[in-house]
Amino acid sequence: MFRRPVLQVLRQFVRHESEIATSLVLERSLNRVQLLGRVGQDPVLRQVEGKNPVTIFSLATNEMWRSGESEAYQMGDVNQKTTWHRISVFRPGLRDVAYQYVKKGSRIYVEGKVDYGEYMDKNNVRRQATTIIADNIIFLSDQTREKS
Repeated sequence: MFRRPVLQVLRQFVRHESEIATSLVLERSLNRVQLLGRVGQDPVLRQVEGKNPVTIFSLATNEMWRSGESEAYQMGDVNQKTTWHRISVFRPGLRDVAYQYVKKGSRIYVEGKVDYGEYMDKNNVRRQATTIIADNIIFLSDQTREKS
């Protein structure tokens, strides 16, 4: 009499655990970023004790649109918004290539993921930081800048 309820509870627990495990396996998510822009500063290589070294640089992307009443391309003012992104490269081979070849003003394509973190500033104030963790960088040639 006492064994039966215990077995039923145990079976329900095992069934519930297996349903959770199956749902975790089937669930997928995606954190991907693709950016095309210009490098704002030469990269910096940082290494904190006990942590992996990282190459860090900024990347600017621009959004442009026309304002005005007319839909015609000749009318209206051109507006531009620049967004700055902090790029961090942890992968050993890519990190070294980025440090060596990424230069201020370079036009590059970056693939990676968004990471939200916190850090303590010099005044011990907790700050939030949004970073793009790069896992691929493609260097693009720019004829207008290479001639100078």
